Amino acid sequence: MAPKLGYLLPTRERIMEGKPETGPMLTLAERAAGLGFDSIWVGDSLLARPRHEPLTLLAGVAGRVPGVELGTAVLLPALRNPVVLAHQIATLDQVSEGRFILGVGIAADAPSIRAEFTAAGVTFDKRVGRMMEGLRLMRALWTGEPVDWDGRWQVAAGTLAPTPFRAGGPPVWIGGNLKASLDRAGKHFDGWFPIAPSPATFATQWADIKATARAEGRDADAMTGAMYLTIALDEDAAKAEARLDSFLETYYSAPAALLRRRQACYAGPEAGLGAYLKSYADAGVSHLMLRFAGDPERQMEAAARVRRGLGW
Repeated sequence: MAPKLGYLLPTRERIMEGKPETGPMLTLAERAAGLGFDSIWVGDSLLARPRHEPLTLLAGVAGRVPGVELGTAVLLPALRNPVVLAHQIATLDQVSEGRFILGVGIAADAPSIRAEFTAAGVTFDKRVGRMMEGLRLMRALWTGEPVDWDGRWQVAAGTLAPTPFRAGGPPVWIGGNLKASLDRAGKHFDGWFPIAPSPATFATQWADIKATARAEGRDADAMTGAMYLTIALDEDAAKAEARLDSFLETYYSAPAALLRRRQACYAGPEAGLGAYLKSYADAGVSHLMLRFAGDPERQMEAAARVRRGLGW
């Protein structure tokens, strides 16, 4: 089966450019859908890398762009109260009529992100346990049945309404490449959504995740293997490389060489993109999410041409 293709809206980039208006981004979402992209994604950060609040923006996309899936790439649930977040996500899933995918992460260990957690009143070092308990509480609330919860949060016979459009709530994907992350993905999540591995490493780690899922009695074949890719297209390969490096350094305030070891990236001509995407599809990726380094309209059009050339 051909992989799905997603597009990340440039919310962070627009804030850095001093252009916070959402109208142009909704137009980009419409353009991506018109070109055949299967999903629209939005990233998340409160203060570390300021951008639009993802669930609010995706509700706007849901109203403007019918049919395509919508997702967070990725949301940091540990920053939020899970009762409030469960309500927001249930409403968004209703607005989108079951098109929402909840991509989640635990956040990298960086000074700006630690400061973000402090500002939100959350202990950074406890973020994994907080996220996992919060997700369990959210799933309990999404049943629509009364919930009693005695943990980090106290709930007494709490009943959430509305429940999500899909029974049990939207699919939840998580990234990460460490052994503990792979185990969590296999035991608890509906999909794996990393940013780092090469196709060969993806194939190996994806097999490990599915083996863990089977050992837990889960349906591994129902899980989604996704990939977050950063793309810079230019017929002049040197210009593509330079634009990618500049994009990464501006976005993350870190050396591009370091970032490119941590993130899967392609910089080069359109003709080479097909082989790059196909290498991940051959490794087992069934949903490719593309982030473009600048010039999104031209590059999404090129990606759509590449996809057609691949017969996807």
